Amino acid sequence: MKIVALSDTHSRHRLLKLPKGDVLLHAGDVSYHGDKREIEDFLQWFGQLPFAFKIFIAGNHDFFFEREKLSAIKKMLPPTVHYLMDEEVSINGIKIWGSPYTPKFYRWAFNKQRGEPLAEQWKKIPADVDILLTHGPVYGILDLTPNEQHAGDKDLLREVLCIKPKAHVCGHIHESYGMVKRHGIKFINACILNEAYELVHKPILFEV
Repeated sequence: MKIVALSDTHSRHRLLKLPKGDVLLHAGDVSYHGDKREIEDFLQWFGQLPFAFKIFIAGNHDFFFEREKLSAIKKMLPPTVHYLMDEEVSINGIKIWGSPYTPKFYRWAFNKQRGEPLAEQWKKIPADVDILLTHGPVYGILDLTPNEQHAGDKDLLREVLCIKPKAHVCGHIHESYGMVKRHGIKFINACILNEAYELVHKPILFEV
């Protein structure tokens, strides 16, 4: 299965050129301001893309998804689009689970305190997940900020190393774009924009 991963498009999605693949994953921050108009434009674009399956989660900019009821959001989705909110979807036997939460930082959307609140959140991840999709990275892997601080979550790292999915796809930390393999897991930070919100990175293609 060929999978194309991207994240943090911040309403710049119509400028992208995507490689061919079977599944498209978006790891959140589809919008910049998080308003309904931005979300509707993203969903229209996302739904028309030539992928058999299109899956996304929200990010800390995507306030619309935090405010709206999940049932109302589901009604907005194009037929081939899956929105995951602490949910799993199975694609040809490959189990994909997604969540938007990141460690609390100012007053962004889908923020939870580090420690017990996030640790409890990550316990929801199924033990048999093949691809984990979260907006934020694990601690110490593709999570360095410009001031050389690790912004990832230690409890998420602990859970991922316990579960050992085939791949963990995230975004959030624009300056740590890339893909590495650690502990037998493909870790992918698929941020399309850099820290200056310039469109400089390419979607990441990988196989499962």
